[in-house]
Amino acid sequence: MKKYAYNEITSMQYIFLNSGIQVSVFFLAMPGKLAEKAGTDGWIALIIGWAITVAASLIVIQVMKKHPEGTLFDLIARYLGKWAGRVAAIFFALYLFYYAYTGLVEAVLLTKAWLLPQTSASTVMLLLLIPTYVIARNGLRVLGRYAELVYMISLWIPFVYLFPLKDAHWLNMVPLLKEGWKPVFSAVPTTFFSYIGFATTFILYPFLKNKQKASSAILISDTLTMLGYLFITVICFVYYSPDEIQKYNEPVVNILEAIEFNFVERMEVLFIAFFLLIFSLAWIPTIYMGVFCTSWLLGKQDHRNHLRILWLITALSTFFFIPTFNQNDRMNDFLIQIGIGIEYVFPGCLLVYLWVQDRFQWGKRL
Repeated sequence: MKKYAYNEITSMQYIFLNSGIQVSVFFLAMPGKLAEKAGTDGWIALIIGWAITVAASLIVIQVMKKHPEGTLFDLIARYLGKWAGRVAAIFFALYLFYYAYTGLVEAVLLTKAWLLPQTSASTVMLLLLIPTYVIARNGLRVLGRYAELVYMISLWIPFVYLFPLKDAHWLNMVPLLKEGWKPVFSAVPTTFFSYIGFATTFILYPFLKNKQKASSAILISDTLTMLGYLFITVICFVYYSPDEIQKYNEPVVNILEAIEFNFVERMEVLFIAFFLLIFSLAWIPTIYMGVFCTSWLLGKQDHRNHLRILWLITALSTFFFIPTFNQNDRMNDFLIQIGIGIEYVFPGCLLVYLWVQDRFQWGKRL
């Protein structure tokens, strides 16, 4: 009997959930960050980062095939013992809560800067947390449907970004590799922030209705994310000069100032409001999976009590402290560092261990 059969998700929902987690608020700053590191060759780093991410993602799938009806914690508990599984659940819960919190804080700061400058940060946080609770309390299947809906109603956005191309300077993109490969490779770690989040497959895998398509689904998901980042990065690179783009913190928003319609005065404000819907996919699923980890840890089937406690702690703490933009940047840098360890290094090490374990039958399976 399938342990998680009651909350299965389709391959399409898995693709949108995984890609939605990857496309965080950092999306708005990525072209500028890449330009700082590698100039207009930064788009090449995105493709290299994608190739590395696909390899790491497929390793995660291979790991989960060892125990397809359970999560990572079930697998680790089976191979290394219950306490090892619990330690893994604690680390993953902390990582997912931190991931969600950085996304929430960035969304609050962005909302205050562009939409509600006179509203307190705690009020904005509450406005974001209320729908977060409503969606996350209903479980993974509802989260999957929410991710599908968000992607479907966002399909028009790329077409709007084609308008600035009338003032594009395609010569900004040539010659390729102006300063060689070194700046490009130095920008690759920056691109990992665009892709981290795929390690949630460690939790999502047993919920997949069609596990045979998991590898192709995660490949499509990573590619979808890469194409989104690549599209917006190239648009910004050909619109702004290499020096000009570095003056903006969110060039993806600033470029919208070039678009004028008779029926709307400030296009970028409308987009910020809509982007919040997309960026919510970065923190709502991770909050759900974080409380899933703590529920698993305590052997609880119902995650809602943990969700309510986390909701209250986050809401109340915002009344006393909310990070600034600079502090949030440092939080993001730290997230990249631990994300590289958890999402890129750990799966490879675990797969090697499991291979050795199966090959030579070291240890004793429970």
